[in-house]
Amino acid sequence: MLFFSRKNRPFELGPYPLERLSHEKSIFAVEAEKSKVLRPKEVKKLNANSFSKAIEKYKVMFSELGVVDPIPNKAPVPDDLALRTKDVKGAAYFLDAAQVGVCKMAGNAWYKEATARKHTHAVVIVVRPGRTPEVGNIAREWASGHEIAAAELRAFEIAIAVSEHIQWMGFEAKAHDHQKGDVDINRLSVMAGLMVREDNKLINPFLGESYAVAVVTTNYLLKVDEPLAPSAKNGKGLGYWLGLGSAVPGIEWGRREKRATHLSAYPMETVKRVDRPTTIIIDEEVPRVPKRAEFFARSEFGDLGEKSRVERGRFSFKHPFAMSMVSLIKRMVPEQDGVVNSRISNNCNDPVANAKALKSISYLLGSEITGICEIPEYAWYSNRKDGSEIPYKHKYAVVMLVDQGYETMEGASGDDFISGAQSMRAYMRGAEIAGVMAEHLRANGFPSRPQTNADSDVIHPSLVMWAGLGELSRIGEVVLNPFIGPRLKTVVMTTDMPLEVDKPIDFGLQNFCSNCFKCARECPCDAISWGEKIMFNGYEMWKPDVERCTRYRLTNPKGLACGRCMKTCPLNKVVTWEGPLMTRMASWFGINVRFMKPILVPIAVWLDDWLGNGIRNPLKKWWLDMEIVDGNAIEPRKGVNQRDLNLKHKIDPDEQKMAYYHASDMPPPNSIEPVMIDRKAALKAKELLETPLEALARVAVGGAKPKHYIPTPPLDRQDDLSSDAKKKDLWWGKN
Repeated sequence: MLFFSRKNRPFELGPYPLERLSHEKSIFAVEAEKSKVLRPKEVKKLNANSFSKAIEKYKVMFSELGVVDPIPNKAPVPDDLALRTKDVKGAAYFLDAAQVGVCKMAGNAWYKEATARKHTHAVVIVVRPGRTPEVGNIAREWASGHEIAAAELRAFEIAIAVSEHIQWMGFEAKAHDHQKGDVDINRLSVMAGLMVREDNKLINPFLGESYAVAVVTTNYLLKVDEPLAPSAKNGKGLGYWLGLGSAVPGIEWGRREKRATHLSAYPMETVKRVDRPTTIIIDEEVPRVPKRAEFFARSEFGDLGEKSRVERGRFSFKHPFAMSMVSLIKRMVPEQDGVVNSRISNNCNDPVANAKALKSISYLLGSEITGICEIPEYAWYSNRKDGSEIPYKHKYAVVMLVDQGYETMEGASGDDFISGAQSMRAYMRGAEIAGVMAEHLRANGFPSRPQTNADSDVIHPSLVMWAGLGELSRIGEVVLNPFIGPRLKTVVMTTDMPLEVDKPIDFGLQNFCSNCFKCARECPCDAISWGEKIMFNGYEMWKPDVERCTRYRLTNPKGLACGRCMKTCPLNKVVTWEGPLMTRMASWFGINVRFMKPILVPIAVWLDDWLGNGIRNPLKKWWLDMEIVDGNAIEPRKGVNQRDLNLKHKIDPDEQKMAYYHASDMPPPNSIEPVMIDRKAALKAKELLETPLEALARVAVGGAKPKHYIPTPPLDRQDDLSSDAKKKDLWWGKN
């Protein structure tokens, strides 16, 4: 409700109060008696442009997916159909569906020319379209008339993931869209309780006639919804506006609609801007590092031992739902590079107008918060995993944050069987957003490339800081945003399109993290520092023990990966009108009343624990815990992590054993053989650390760059790399 938390609303009910509407069971029979219809003929879009063509390209790509090889055994799903439906609806809502309904399949729901499958149920997915950019915004020329097409891409993406999720559990399923699907989506939308039929129109109670729909048909038995009564066509009563039933208040939807389209749902424009990030960065001392040096990459090559090497190929998608998004992520990688039109669009010369337009487009496609910066040279990786050099290509980075889902995180421990899916969801959505944008810009003559989790030439955290989206936190190499905290993943689009850049921000996080140790206390492997900040490879930071963190995330036996630090951080909150009043007030004070930070921070940290923030909320747990082993989804072999808060856990900073792998300890960038880590040497490397003040003093008197900041040089090798080694450049490559 408007002034209270949504903690008592089951996640599978979704953001709109569909359960409060009137329903009429008899309408299903009325719809089921109608004649079959032909698949609508595809209508050629008269106003097609480079933006709509990019959307269409990705939709065609997605249509190639959605088929999983038959699974030998069915998963141990519950007999209770309500629990099955909770899992399926939750998956769709987690992927940002606006509304989801389930109905039985009727014979006349298949198009006349389609071959009817032996599917018993349909899952109908509705997506709310993005906003049309204002007059005077260049993005209006790109997006006007294509908002529904963009929403249909999102709906189809969700349907594919849900259908693959069901298939990975051993059942049949197929995703359908309006263009090439086999089912009458309009009829199923009415049957599933999402639309009211009025003459020749379908009206959604909350979205009117502006929405996108996709469907999943399946033989997986589910609990069904009843059709809406005709009187339910207008659901925007007082209860809707106030958010009765703990749905998102209509006032919040209205607030978002009123904001300029180049602004996100969050008031980033109110945050203090500064010339440099609040973290000290000695630019000329930050080394360019190879991808081979990342600890996940090192695990692929065997540097962390055989167990970590094997688990690298499954650790974040050994759950059916997490696995359902892998095919989508994989399919987008080959499209990250593309041909650039030789003719540059003549209406894109103004950097300010261009930046505003790209932000508007990013929000229309699903970005949470977007910022822009020039790319420092050190933000480019030096070498790919196969050893080849990465050139310093583009001038600008458009950095976009994708929320990992507050409510889902509320229901989780942070390191249970939904954790990996939270990451995969953000990686999938981010690749789609940046991919469409880059495709559009290349068509307009501007070199552009999505830099995704699956294949990135740039290091994201420094770009997030320079683009004014957050500050570096105690979590280590994780940047926190003032409104969504650490609950984010990033995608970057690099480009040479002239752009106005954003300034870094200062919302007092350095003071907050200096006085809050909750992430360190709750880390299951004690990888987060309890001590003070140090200088590491040119950055001031609370340096985590990355090896220890990586090993736990890879080999976590009772879940997928780990996000305990995100789950338990006091800044992991909802601060819009859908969040509780006290949380919104606390956020406002934290950002706007900076002089009170020394008093407020200790109170806020204590209060966060006292209120139980960071414990699991059973009403928000929508997923079924499963583990994919040898191609079959089974009950987790070792059980499931069920952590809450560990209030008594504390480590003396002087006694905490942290390993430091400096640039000089990195493996050669072109090494394809294992380069085993030396933890004893990494523990001893603590002696090489400088405090920020010591580093600044050294630089002030012209002191030399520390030798341990210089990366290990390449091996002198003449042999060609094998195809298997080249595949390692992608995170799903052969082990």
